[in-house]
Amino acid sequence: MTDTEAGDSGAGDSRPVVYDLAPDCTLEDASVGEQYHAVVNGVVEYGVFVDISDHVSGLVHESNLDRSYDVGDRLIVELVEVKDNGDIAFGVVDSDDYRTEVVDHEIALTPVETLGTGDTATIEGRVVQIKQTGGPTIFHVADETGIVACAAFEEAGVRAYPDVELDDLVRVAGDAEEHEGALQIEVDDLTLLTDETAEEAEERLDAALAERAEPATPEPLVEWDAFAKLHDDLQEVARLLRRTVLEGRPLRVRHHADGDGMCASVPVQMALENFIAEVHEDPDAPRHLFKRLPSKAPFYEMEDVTRDLNFALGGQARHGQKLPFLLMVDNGSTEEDVPAYQNLAHYDIPIAVVDHHHPDPDAVNDLLDAHVNPYLYDEDYRITTGMMCVELARMIDPEITDDLRHVPAVAGLSDRSKAEAMHDYVALAEAEGYDRADLEDIGEALDYAAHWLRYDDGKSMVNDVLNVGCDDEARHEELVEFLSTRAQRDVDRQLDAVEPHVEHEMLASGAHLYRIDVDEFAHRFTYPAPGKTTGQLHDRKVQETGEPVITIGYGPDFAVLRSDGVRLDIPNMVTELNDEIPGGGVSGGGHLVVGSIKFVKGRRGDVIDALVEKMADADLDEELSSTATLDD
Repeated sequence: MTDTEAGDSGAGDSRPVVYDLAPDCTLEDASVGEQYHAVVNGVVEYGVFVDISDHVSGLVHESNLDRSYDVGDRLIVELVEVKDNGDIAFGVVDSDDYRTEVVDHEIALTPVETLGTGDTATIEGRVVQIKQTGGPTIFHVADETGIVACAAFEEAGVRAYPDVELDDLVRVAGDAEEHEGALQIEVDDLTLLTDETAEEAEERLDAALAERAEPATPEPLVEWDAFAKLHDDLQEVARLLRRTVLEGRPLRVRHHADGDGMCASVPVQMALENFIAEVHEDPDAPRHLFKRLPSKAPFYEMEDVTRDLNFALGGQARHGQKLPFLLMVDNGSTEEDVPAYQNLAHYDIPIAVVDHHHPDPDAVNDLLDAHVNPYLYDEDYRITTGMMCVELARMIDPEITDDLRHVPAVAGLSDRSKAEAMHDYVALAEAEGYDRADLEDIGEALDYAAHWLRYDDGKSMVNDVLNVGCDDEARHEELVEFLSTRAQRDVDRQLDAVEPHVEHEMLASGAHLYRIDVDEFAHRFTYPAPGKTTGQLHDRKVQETGEPVITIGYGPDFAVLRSDGVRLDIPNMVTELNDEIPGGGVSGGGHLVVGSIKFVKGRRGDVIDALVEKMADADLDEELSSTATLDD
C-alpha cells in the first residue's frame, strides 16, 4: 500500500484515488462517490461515526461495516449520500492498492462589494481600522473591492482578537447584517494570515488595489500646451489619493483661504468623497475620513500643523484610524512650510502639494511624496491651482465633470491670471450659462465667505456659492448676489478710508509706486483684510493710470505687495532682504506679481526702504499687465 506525496498529480497511475482532506475542509471540498481517509469518532449500536475532516462527519451504518471498530481507528470510506437534512452517509471501502491525494480547503471568498444583508460570508483583506466600543471590537477590513466593518465580541468593552493589529492580513467569517444604516459582518471567526497564505493575499491585494487606484484619463477641459506639462504629475497625485482611499486612510486637505484655493479644494473634496462612498460600506465614511481646512497664511503655519496633528492623533486613539494623508492645495511649496513638514515627518504622515506659488523645491521636495507646480516646468502662477485641481478631481472621479466646467474660469479671474487659456476657460463657462460678470461675482463672494468663515470650511455655503454640488440654482444665484454686493460695499468703504492717505511716487523705471499704512488708515478686523485692501487699491490705481503700477500695503510687521506690468521676483527679494538686513527676520514669498512678507516690527522702515529700492530696479514687462481685457 503506497501513498502519493502531496502535490504529486499521480499522472499515469491508474490506481483508485483516496482523498486526504485538510482539517479545515468543508463539505464543499468533498463529492458523493469519492473515497476518503477517515477516523472513527464514535461507536453506536447502529454503526460508527467517522470524520473525514474537522468539519465533515457522518455515519457508516452497521449494514455497511465489514468488522467492528473502536474510536480512533482509521479506515477508508466512500461518501454515499448527503441527505436533505444535512446528514451524511458513508460506506466502508476495502482497498489495499490506491494512491492518496491531499486536498486543501478551497475557501470561497466573498468580495466586499457583493455583500448583502443576511449573507454568510468569508472575506480576506487588510485591517485598516480597529475601534474598541463599549460592546464589540470593530475591525474595518479592506479587500480588493471595498471596506467593511466587522464586529467581534469577546465581552462588553473588551478587545477581541488582541493579537490582530492595523495592517495585518486576516480572514473573517460571519454573517452580514445591517447596523445603524451600514452593512457590518458579525464575526464568527477571525484568523490572522501568516506565511504563504499571507504572502499570496498580499500579492493579490496589492495587484488589485494598484489596478483600482489607476486614475481616469479624461480629455482636459481646455487644450493648453503649458498645462499639458503637468498632466503626468497630476495623474500621480490622483493615483496616490485613490490608493489612500482604498487603504482606508483618512485625508486632510489644507488650502489657501481665497477664491483660487476654494476653486481648487472643493472639486477635489467632491471627487474624493464620492470615491470614499464607493469604497466603504458605511455611508458615513466620507464624513469620518475627509476633512477640508482653510489656511489664512500662504504657507503651512506651525499653529495649523499642531492643530492637525492633535486632531489626527486623537482620531487614532479614539477611533483606531491610521494617521492621515495630507494634501496641500494652493500653498505648501516654500521654505516657510519646512518646519511644519518636519513636524509631520516624526509620524510618517505622507504629504502631496498642488500649488502655483513660486516654489523652493530644494527645501521641500525631500519631505513630500508628490509636488505639482507649474514653476517646476518653466511655467508660472498664471496656471492657477484651481485650474490644476479641477483636472485632478476629474482624474479621481470623471463623473463630476458637468459640475466643474465653470470653475477654472472663476479660479483664473479670482487670481487675476493672464494665461492665454483664460479666453477658452471663460468661453467654456459662458457655454454653461455664466458670463464674465457672473464669474467675477462668484469669486468675490468666495473671498467674502472665506473671510468670515475664518478656520471653518463652510462646506455647504461654499458649495452653494461656487455652484458645485448645489441642488438649488436659485439659492446659488441669490447667495452670490448677496455676498458679492456686501463685499463690494465693504471694499468701497475701505478704499474711501485709505485713499486720502495713499503715498505716491514715480519710479525711475516709469512705474507708479503707491504706499499705504493699512494698520493706521484702514478699518481693522473687518472685510477686506489688509491683503485684500491692498489688492483692491492696486486694482483701482491700475484702472486709473493704465500704466505699470506697484502697490505696497504695510502694517507694523508685515507688507503686502502687488505689481502690474512690472516683473517683481518677490521670493528672490525676500531672500536678499533677509541677507541685507541683519535681525530683520524677513520671511514670506509669493509670485512674480503678488506676495507678502513679514519682518521684525522695529526694522520696518529699513525693510520698506530696501524693498522700494529693489522695486525701482525691477524691469517693466507688458506681458504682466492686466490693463488689456480678455477679449483683446
